[in-house]
Amino acid sequence: MDGFTFSTTVRVRFADTDAQGIAHNASYLVWFEVARVEYLREFAGGYQALRDHGIEALVLESHCRYVVPAKFDDVLLVHTRCVGLRGARFRYEYAIVREDGTLMADGYTDHACVDAQTLRPTRVPDWLSSAVAAAESS
Repeated sequence: MDGFTFSTTVRVRFADTDAQGIAHNASYLVWFEVARVEYLREFAGGYQALRDHGIEALVLESHCRYVVPAKFDDVLLVHTRCVGLRGARFRYEYAIVREDGTLMADGYTDHACVDAQTLRPTRVPDWLSSAVAAAESS
């Protein structure tokens, strides 16, 4: 998908659905998280690398726009990009697409880096900024 530098695959599990076999709205936020963790693993040494440096990345806000319902056993691509790094903050943007190309949902999550001990905001570390810049320019 144009403009996105990373994607990961998820399959809609039975546990993700309601009695009609439609994915529950909360499942999309879980899929956003799956993509975010995989993005960090691919480009920045994984989420654990942040934690090893004494940093946590807290979610400040999440938004999802539901376009077409995902159903049990659908294979979805969660396209992901990281944008807007400034100070302690950054944003991940997502587009969830069924393998036939149908846009199912899109959205974003806003984050802030904080010191793991004090939970006070701290600048996005240079090594993470560099990794994101390299990922987004590829």
